[in-house]
Amino acid sequence: MEFKNKHINIKSLAEDDRPREKLATKGKNSLSDAELLAIVLGSGNIKETAIQLAQRILSENDNKLANIAKLNINELKKYRGVGTVKAINIIAAFEIGRRRNDIEPNEKNSIKNTKQAYEIFKPFLSDLRHEEFWICMLDKANHIIKTENISKGGMSATIVDIKLICKRLLECNATGIILAHNHPSGNLNPSAEDIKITKNLKEAISMFEITLFDHIIVGENNYTSFADKNLL
Repeated sequence: MEFKNKHINIKSLAEDDRPREKLATKGKNSLSDAELLAIVLGSGNIKETAIQLAQRILSENDNKLANIAKLNINELKKYRGVGTVKAINIIAAFEIGRRRNDIEPNEKNSIKNTKQAYEIFKPFLSDLRHEEFWICMLDKANHIIKTENISKGGMSATIVDIKLICKRLLECNATGIILAHNHPSGNLNPSAEDIKITKNLKEAISMFEITLFDHIIVGENNYTSFADKNLL
């Protein structure tokens, strides 16, 4: 009865159906989301190949990679054939993708409009289940000095320490800042507390001749800009 514990892996597939070989011969853009996820999984289970398992995971998450990125280890392990190691591999793969935008500043890495500001924060905030606040510090030419998280909270709120933000801005010799946070609920309308925090921060940093350029509320595929809504 040993065969009951045998996993169906990618090597058992026909060569044309092997996602690793497909990537090597046809390039990464030729792979579907399921095939890319199958490579991370490596193997399936007694009833499913890695690709079939990947397809099922996608199907049960509305065929959205962003939804899979929100799953924790225990939630991933509910899928037969996904143990702790595979769950960690999946989470690590999504985290690598998130961090690729956290690059060193250079002349091209500057903020010129609201859309660019949103794109800076999107990898960090778009798929979180809890609320976080981030800041992007800018120099006089609007080049990015550093982007960092300043607080984490629960499903509906987090605490923003304005004194800490001022300290970080002065330490980095920043002359401008963009504030951003997410709403796990999906409602991108600014709350009364969001408006209050923005006003208080703007007043505090003005003492140091630092400009608040925008406050972005980040959603999964969209955003709200305080600057665009004249709320600054």
